[in-house]
Amino acid sequence: MGSDVRIERVLPATIGRVYDAWTRAELLMQWYCPNPDLVLKVQADVRVGGEYLVEMGPHIVRGTYLEVEPPYRLVFSWKWDGDSDEATRVQVELSEVPEGTRMLLTHSGFATDEDSANHRLGWEPELDRLAGILSAQQVR
Repeated sequence: MGSDVRIERVLPATIGRVYDAWTRAELLMQWYCPNPDLVLKVQADVRVGGEYLVEMGPHIVRGTYLEVEPPYRLVFSWKWDGDSDEATRVQVELSEVPEGTRMLLTHSGFATDEDSANHRLGWEPELDRLAGILSAQQVR
């Protein structure tokens, strides 16, 4: 089994604003792709058992929401179309801190360390874009 991806960030926004950025399709479309040059389409039915679909150019990932606890926690499965590996699991935990919102993303269940490393390479620029969008909006 591959190692987990764990990324922690403190974002300059209220917990509600960060949660919205993770759960509203029109906001996800502003940041939820590591390559900003790809056409991004997002559908999200954010409720336990609801499904999501993200098209990043030719790359498609989909899954089901497993836990939805606004505005503190979101857990969903993650499965690439055309990939024979089992679905992985993404957990987003949010908490208020003096600087804004602490976000801990944990992506687990990878088949190999290489798969884990590749997903980290995808998450890092996405989360940089999220932080940039939240900073630009100066939501506090």
